[in-house]
Amino acid sequence: MLGKLNEKQIEDLLTKQVTGRLGCHANGITYIVPINYVYRHPYIFAHAAEGQKIDMMRENPNVCFQVDEIKSVFRWKSVIAWGRFEEITDPEEKQQAMQGLIHRIMPLAENPTEHPSHGIAEKYSDIGLNIELVVYKIILSKMTGRFENS
Repeated sequence: MLGKLNEKQIEDLLTKQVTGRLGCHANGITYIVPINYVYRHPYIFAHAAEGQKIDMMRENPNVCFQVDEIKSVFRWKSVIAWGRFEEITDPEEKQQAMQGLIHRIMPLAENPTEHPSHGIAEKYSDIGLNIELVVYKIILSKMTGRFENS
């Protein structure tokens, strides 16, 4: 049976998952990339090093986000959401977003203190000065969800 997820099921899937795909488009190029995230209605919080994804979202802040749970080819749930990229510059909001991400990601990492590229390290000095993390949120404006359960 194919069907639509209701609002609560959409919220539950976004909250449960930790990795989704972010789609952005700028200068005639579409780019889709997996990201680790934490969801707090109506925001997707994430971070990244400077690069193509951040450059494109700065150019065109309108993005699409997709997350799914696939148990089999005929048992899955999927959410697609649209929103607007916003870089977090407020130090307190940035710290809260990073703490939310770290608390969400660390339990799933094999060696959680060995991921300086994610801003996670045993000592702050291990993160390195050459990595500039951009902490951002996607302000969601529309969400839809589908499922198949055969």
